[in-house]
Amino acid sequence: MVNKAERPKTKDQRSRKDSFFRILGFIIVLVLLNIIAQHFYTRFDFTKEKRYTLNQKTKDVLAKTQKDIIITVFLDGEIPAAFKRLQNATKDLLSDYKAYSNANIKIVFEDPLKDVPANEQDTIINKYLGVGIKPIAINLKNDAGITQKLIFPMALIESGDVQIPVNLLQKTGGAATNYEENITSSIQNLEYAFTSTLKRLMTGISPKIGFTEGHGEPSNVYLYDAITSLSQQYYVGRVDLKLMTKQGLDDLNVLIIEKPQQALTEVEKYKINYFVMKGGKVVWAVDQVNAELDSLEKRPQEMAYNRQLNIDDMLFEYGARINYNLITDVNCAMIPFATGNAGQQVQIDTAPWLYYPVFMPDTTSNVVKNIDGIKSQFASTVDTISVPNVSKKVILQTSPFNKVFETPKMLSLQMLAVQPAQKEYTSVPKSAAVLLEGSFKSV
Repeated sequence: MVNKAERPKTKDQRSRKDSFFRILGFIIVLVLLNIIAQHFYTRFDFTKEKRYTLNQKTKDVLAKTQKDIIITVFLDGEIPAAFKRLQNATKDLLSDYKAYSNANIKIVFEDPLKDVPANEQDTIINKYLGVGIKPIAINLKNDAGITQKLIFPMALIESGDVQIPVNLLQKTGGAATNYEENITSSIQNLEYAFTSTLKRLMTGISPKIGFTEGHGEPSNVYLYDAITSLSQQYYVGRVDLKLMTKQGLDDLNVLIIEKPQQALTEVEKYKINYFVMKGGKVVWAVDQVNAELDSLEKRPQEMAYNRQLNIDDMLFEYGARINYNLITDVNCAMIPFATGNAGQQVQIDTAPWLYYPVFMPDTTSNVVKNIDGIKSQFASTVDTISVPNVSKKVILQTSPFNKVFETPKMLSLQMLAVQPAQKEYTSVPKSAAVLLEGSFKSV
């Protein structure tokens, strides 16, 4: 007679026991993962361009935070779907900041006008304007039609007694309400906006940027957008190299040489060289060729000729050469032109203008990471030159479908009617902007 306690287990009983241990093992694994997650934080990014990975410089800034920080985001409440994307992207980014920060970061989302009566809203708005938080007006569609609402696409970073506003939206006027394109570029700019503000908060220093003048450079009217955008994070002004002193150069962090039309003197080049030798950063936004669309609109043909800016020797020693040529590219921007026969009403149409190439950024470079194609006008190729202790990286280039013309060259709007020959425009991408870093030789 077999004892009941010693009866062999049925297949069903063994199966239930195995299932129990599998479930128990699964629970133990989950608990262990949860414990590990409390002590270690890693964000995995499987995209080729690493678009969703915090920049190492951001991590370095966060690792140096000492004082507790409060980040209040005012983009909340009833907002359009496009702004909801901006809100969610901000939440995701700030959650990473909180995880990597050495100090405690408190994140708050609020709608400043929530439950505020209409007759009291002006008082609230003026209060926020006092700390740099500005609203914008947007249109909302509902059953009653279209209503206008004020929203605040901004944040405020606070630490101790210091408060610095952050604009989440890159453009807040004019076409700012053309949401989708503006929101997408704003999302790509979020990390830079928050990290640069945190750096200012920690150091108490706003870097100084100087745009050169005195050589026929564009006026402040043409530079308004750049100056306004940069002024949100930096001290920005104009710099006349003829009058610039050593102290002025020492106080400057970035020098932008933007489209000079007259040659730089040897004394001015000496000052630029001193600025570079002390670690200053220079942006050479230079047109080696004189060509303007305005001139072509006034006459049927215009000669594009070389400028003599007296900078070639200097750039050569630093490791670059801006060539005397013009790039044409099938991947280009459109320009408007008038159509219609004599006596008929003039119509405005658009057509691709090969001399306005759209350059593609190197997505692995932090300088142009997350930036879409960049429109240029009458641009030239850039070569790099082997120089000891200086690294070179191409950050903007043409498409493979380009053709380069040596200058001087006659230009005409008649090119709008000419279809580019595929054979002539099949080439290799050309460099249009390079980044030089390292220990530069004094020139």
